[in-house]
Amino acid sequence: MDWGRAKNVLIMSFLLLNILLGYQLWLDIREQLNVNVNTAELPQDKVLLMQQKRISLEANLPLETPKLGDLTYLLHSESRNNAEPITLDTPVDSKIIFTKSELVKALGDRIPELDNYAYDSLNSSVDVFVLHRVVEGHPMFDVRLMLYISNQKITAFQQDRVELLGSGEAKQVLPATKVVASLIETYLPDGAVITDIQLGYHGQIFDSEKQVSLPSWRVLLENGPPYYVHAISGEVATDEVNEKAAANG
Repeated sequence: MDWGRAKNVLIMSFLLLNILLGYQLWLDIREQLNVNVNTAELPQDKVLLMQQKRISLEANLPLETPKLGDLTYLLHSESRNNAEPITLDTPVDSKIIFTKSELVKALGDRIPELDNYAYDSLNSSVDVFVLHRVVEGHPMFDVRLMLYISNQKITAFQQDRVELLGSGEAKQVLPATKVVASLIETYLPDGAVITDIQLGYHGQIFDSEKQVSLPSWRVLLENGPPYYVHAISGEVATDEVNEKAAANG
């Protein structure tokens, strides 16, 4: 037996094993650091409950707690769920969605008030880009502009148009940490993965031109409907609940 060669093989084997173990350790540490960063503001008992329920928090917890009030607005009569998309005479490159100025330049004369809408990447797909009407930096989650994509071109759009009438008394919103802690304890199923947390406005759309949108935290999951938490009272709803209420109403 060639002991010199065998010795070299053993040394290389141990070296590769150490590299593999070191890499696995680095992955474990990185994962733990990411968990610590995202859950640092949560109460320790909720962090332990997350571990027990195998809930993952992949989104950063926003620190903002501004004062917001209910929004009252008119939903234009043409902005109905049965409205048909409007086809563009000349399709435009879908890449402009990532640059607000280019988007407005290309479609601003075709889509009214386009500069008042902001892109929602997490609700968009390869076929439809979703934008929301924005009020003082916060999206109205129920007021959408849909850009339809075909062959990497924007070919049509469907728009909810609103007229803001005013806002109610502004009150300081609940912090995102308190909202997420409540969802973890009572609402989120085992194995849930939280992918995004954003502050905006949300309210059930009624069969009326006059609507009210409430300050709300939107919590998105990797699987399942979004949760909307009233940013003042803490009341929780999902799109599924809203759809049932609208059907019963």
